[in-house]
Amino acid sequence: MKLKRVVVTGLGALTPIGNDVNTYWDSLLKGVSGADFITHFNPEKFQTKFACELKGFNVLDYLPGKEAQRMDPCAQYAMITVMEALRDSALDLDSVDKRRVGVICGTGVGGFTAMMESAYAFYSNDYTPRFSPYLLLKVLADMVTGYISLKFGLRGPAYVTSSACASAGNAIGDALRLIQLGKADVIFTGGTEASIVETAIGGFNSMRALSTRNDDPKHASRPFDVDRDGFVMGEGAATLVLEELDHALARGAKIYAEVAGIGMSADAYNATAPNPSGLGAVESMTQALEDAEMRPEDVDYINMHGTSTPLGDLSECLAIQQVFGDHAEKLVLNSTKSMIGHLMGAGAAVESVAILLSMRDSLIHPTINVEHLDPKLPQNWNYALNGPVHRDVRVGLTNSFGFGGHNVTLIYKKFEE
Repeated sequence: MKLKRVVVTGLGALTPIGNDVNTYWDSLLKGVSGADFITHFNPEKFQTKFACELKGFNVLDYLPGKEAQRMDPCAQYAMITVMEALRDSALDLDSVDKRRVGVICGTGVGGFTAMMESAYAFYSNDYTPRFSPYLLLKVLADMVTGYISLKFGLRGPAYVTSSACASAGNAIGDALRLIQLGKADVIFTGGTEASIVETAIGGFNSMRALSTRNDDPKHASRPFDVDRDGFVMGEGAATLVLEELDHALARGAKIYAEVAGIGMSADAYNATAPNPSGLGAVESMTQALEDAEMRPEDVDYINMHGTSTPLGDLSECLAIQQVFGDHAEKLVLNSTKSMIGHLMGAGAAVESVAILLSMRDSLIHPTINVEHLDPKLPQNWNYALNGPVHRDVRVGLTNSFGFGGHNVTLIYKKFEE
């Protein structure tokens, strides 16, 4: 069976450095940091007092009050990016078969905010059980896609993937496969996360996973720097409109790029730490190249997982060295997380948007906050440390690795008929 070709025809983004795709991209190119002190709750007693929150965001600017009240921020963020991606794609939903239009979204946690707020209210009010009838609909992760399919009448595949920080990668990969196999014509896919809450910050602090650079939050997310001390929590979402090529061409759609391949693996090593050898990452990148029918030399740009953790950055570099060999010196590599923090389940989606815009503009955003490159990392690689890099990006690759040892690699390539 010959697989159908799949292209990206629309983008939506809601990030700590921009509440739409254009602002996000402009901020990435300028090297803007989204880190600042936490406002969602009082962080005074926490080891980490900062995160990458959305800025100037009011859900009522996007959704009616009653609709917003029924949704956890996790679902709100996804809905808003789907709305932007739909506009960008110029897809007329009334003119397509909605049985063949789906929505697949990744989230690592789901409705964490609603659960936290309800539990706090219960314990603060003398254990009085006054729960919202919408509580479980806010908490259940699957309602992220449930609400989207309801709003737009989408009757194709609709579900959530959850593999920690690889969630959006799995969602995009599933959407790719379903369209390739002819099971759908269009799928809205990506990831969302809204977990800047007390239990998440406190829990990650207990694991010693978060940066505690409270005296200088904007420079705390510093992938590849010798003084990196952990990741910075982020929030937001991104959506890609994946579309079968002939369907897109028939309606004269704008095409950002083609989705070329996916690789997936498990470390089977440790619940939280990556395999120091990078073995699982090697496997996911190798699979993705094979799926795309490409050689390592075909890749121009890698948007790294690059979380700013001592073990994670090192193991990913070791994996890239094993897969790409001497060609690694010719790549441009960067970390979007240096600016937006770690959006966890949404990571692969917001980073895919960065790759697709790099292809469009022949411009790769910088990695910020690297003052002293870790001597354990390859010193002759181009980590885009000195501002945007002008490069014709024909093939871009993004890695996402999650707690539990989940690894996903996605490859995009410039569209050619």
